[in-house]
Formats: sequence, C-alpha cells, structure tokens
Amino acid sequence: MKTAIVTGAARGIGLATTKQFLEQGWYVVMIDRDEPELTEAAAPLSNVKPLLCDVSQPDQVANMSAQVTSEGVDALVNNAGVADFGPIEETDFARWRRVMETNLDGVFLMSQALLPALRETRGTIVNIASISGLRASTLRVAYGTSKAAVMALTRQQAVELGESGIRVNCVCPGPVETKLAMAVHTPDIIAAYHDAIPLNRYGSEDEIASLVTFLCSDKASFVTGQIIAADGGFEATGIGLPALREA
Repeated sequence: MKTAIVTGAARGIGLATTKQFLEQGWYVVMIDRDEPELTEAAAPLSNVKPLLCDVSQPDQVANMSAQVTSEGVDALVNNAGVADFGPIEETDFARWRRVMETNLDGVFLMSQALLPALRETRGTIVNIASISGLRASTLRVAYGTSKAAVMALTRQQAVELGESGIRVNCVCPGPVETKLAMAVHTPDIIAAYHDAIPLNRYGSEDEIASLVTFLCSDKASFVTGQIIAADGGFEATGIGLPALREA
C-alpha cells in the first residue's frame, strides 16, 4: 500500500485529496495544525494517521518526519496555506511573514525533511500554489507573491531531484467553491468570477483533488516540473472583457 503525506488535510482541498487517495487504495498521513478540525476530519476515515504539525515550524516538521519516514513515503502533497488579503500599505512585515512562513517556508521544510524517504520510493511531490501566482490581483501582495515563489520552487525541485527519480509538479487552483470562499465572496464577486471564467463557474474541491492524485499516480510517470492551472480557463483569458467575449 502506497503512503501519501497531505498537509492542510483537515478541510477543503486537502481533505478532498485525502479521500481520493483512500478511494484509490492509499494510506494517508493527514497533517494539520488545527487539532479539533483534524480530529473531526480523520475520525470517520480508515487507513489514515492524523498528525498535528505546523509546517512553518522546523522543529515540528522534524518531529513529524521522524514519525512517518519509517513507514515509507510515496507522495507528498504540500497543500497547507493561509489566505491573508489586504492592501500593500496595510501589509506590515509581520503580516507578510505570516503568509510566507506557511505558504512558502512550509513547502520547503516539508519537502526537505521527507527527501530521504522520497528517494527510497522514487516518489512524487505536488505543491499547491494558486491562480494568484500566475496572474496578479488586488489585495494579494503577500499571498500572490508566496504562490509565485512556490511555482519557482517547484521547478527548482524538479530539476534537482529528477535524477533521483522524484517527480515534482505544481497545481494552481482558480476560484474554488469552498466553505471559506462562499462565506467571504459577495454575490457581486461570484457573478464577476462567473463572467471572467470561460466555464462560467467555480471549481470544486474534488476537481482539484483529482488532478493532484493523478499527478501522484503512475499515469503521470513522465510529468515533472509542470505548473498546471485548474481554473476553468481563467488564466487563459488575460484581460479580455466578458462583454466582448459574449458578443
């Protein structure tokens, strides 16, 4: 049985990815720093191991690694992230670091800690970035920059680790219909996204998870170093006006 490590596994894309791995016969180590949410998410699932870990903290990552590497690691999904939006002038350094330490430092720390185990299995890494790393938007100076950096880190990892047989790819979700998004997106924002996305809808957590698990599977055995947007065509539209497309 193959083993996947999924960070940010207590909810959203991380939990959806966990469930799809389980459906495909994998064993999943669920990593999260929210203990109540992690406990609740893992309770009804079989073949999982929930571990409390803040991926931005090197000591916690080292402790986590010591607990899981003896079992073997076939895939690492770096999904944990924070979304903190605000104007540039209101983004002080503390706010900047809060975003970077999870979204970027966490990907680096987790990947580095699990490299020996991944070399043993010639495993895979999938880093979760965002459409905000591919196209700039307002209020995302820290978030968008962190996700663009994750994309660059993915390519660095793929080039350096390819000779060890480790494949590394990056998934960039577009607007996804999560509980958090639906709680903060106003009807006007939802309508604007629908207008701007060629498929005229938000994506689902399961649609993103399907791409992640595919990239971790043998079916993607010659795919590495790729940045793949799962965004309904949002990134492809550039600055085209919805009204002109409709015409």
